[in-house]
Amino acid sequence: MDIIVDTSVIIAVIADEPEKATIVRQTRGAALIAPHSIHWEIGNAFSAMLKRKRITMEQAYRAIDIYKTIPIRFVEIELESALEISDELGIYAYDAYLLRCALRYKMPLMTLDKDLLGYAAQKGIRTIEVIP
Repeated sequence: MDIIVDTSVIIAVIADEPEKATIVRQTRGAALIAPHSIHWEIGNAFSAMLKRKRITMEQAYRAIDIYKTIPIRFVEIELESALEISDELGIYAYDAYLLRCALRYKMPLMTLDKDLLGYAAQKGIRTIEVIP
């Protein structure tokens, strides 16, 4: 099975959050797919943690090393189609990229973001709920 994953799922695994064990179990044997934007969202998440002094630079480096070991296949999505979704739902492009990715590749979306789960439902996208 292939699964579209978002930043919240990846950060939960990297940061050893309570959902990690469930995510690892639910994705075992699955191919993880994400739009290229996820790579930059991960960087943005770490920069926010650094700014808020939640992590040190050394911790960020270790987290990035862990991130690099996660086998994610980055795929292309059409910017125009994603922007149409963004406009339709009134959401940021980063969320629309994930929705477009799930629609284009006909794969379920795994996210911890409740709003994104709602938007996925509006678009008829299958989701994988993470329940620790």
